[in-house]
Amino acid sequence: MITRLLSSALIAMALLGSIAATPAANAADTRCYELRIYHTAPGKLDDLHQRFRNHTLPLLQKHGITSVGYWTPLQNNEDTRLFFMLSYENKAAREAAWKTFMADPDWQAAQKASEANGALVQKVENFFLGATDYSPAIQVGPGAARRVFEFRDYTASPGNLGKLNDRFRNHTLALFNKHGMTNWGYWNPLAGEPGCDNRLVYMITHATTDAAAASFKAFGQDPGWKSALEDSQKSAGGSLTAQGGVKSTFLVPTDYSPTR
Repeated sequence: MITRLLSSALIAMALLGSIAATPAANAADTRCYELRIYHTAPGKLDDLHQRFRNHTLPLLQKHGITSVGYWTPLQNNEDTRLFFMLSYENKAAREAAWKTFMADPDWQAAQKASEANGALVQKVENFFLGATDYSPAIQVGPGAARRVFEFRDYTASPGNLGKLNDRFRNHTLALFNKHGMTNWGYWNPLAGEPGCDNRLVYMITHATTDAAAASFKAFGQDPGWKSALEDSQKSAGGSLTAQGGVKSTFLVPTDYSPTR
C-alpha cells in the first residue's frame, strides 16, 4: 500500500515537472501582429526617430497597442527605412485602437509639429501577420547580449507554402539553432490578407553579420539540411520558393525599441 502511494506521488511529481518545463512557445499565439515599414523622406529619419521616441510610443501604449520592436537597416546608409512591429489581441482590436490613436489630439499635435517643414514619411507598407505554430514565443525586451536582427521574407512557389512551413517546422529551425542562429519569430499573413497563400516572414538574430555569414555557410553544408532540402523539393516537384523569392535585410534596433 505504502509502495503504491509512493509510486503514485512520484508519477504526479513527474507530471507536474513536465508541465512546468513546457516552454511558452507551445502555447498558441493568436495575436494579430502588424509589420509596418516606413520609407522616410530625404533627411527626415532623425526627425521621425524623435517623434517615435518622444510621442508615438507613449501614445500607442495609451491606446492599448503593444510596441514589439523598432529597427533600421544596418548596412546601407542610404536605406532610410524604419521597420517596426506592433501587436494586438486580434484584428478587430487593432482597428479600434488605431482609430482612437489617430483621433487623439496629442497625436495630431505631435504629427503637425513634426511636419512643419514637410512630411517625414513618403511611403508606408503594412502587413497583418499571425505567428506560425512553430514560432518560438516572441520575446519583447532586450537580449542578454548585443545582437543583429535579420529580417527574411520568403515567397513560396505556387501551392507550396504548406510544404515550406513544414520544412521550417521539422528541420530548418533546429538546424539554425545548431549553427548558432537564434530563432526569434516566424509569421504568415493572416487569412484574407495579401500573401496569405504564399508568404513567410521571420526574424533570426546573430552576434554580428560576420557570425551570420559563418553560420549560414555551415548550415548550407550540413548533411541534415541537404537531405531536408532534397526531400522537400522532390515532394514539391521543384523549389519551395519562387524565383527571387528569398530576401534578407540586416537590422539594428533603435535606441527606443523595447526589443534590442
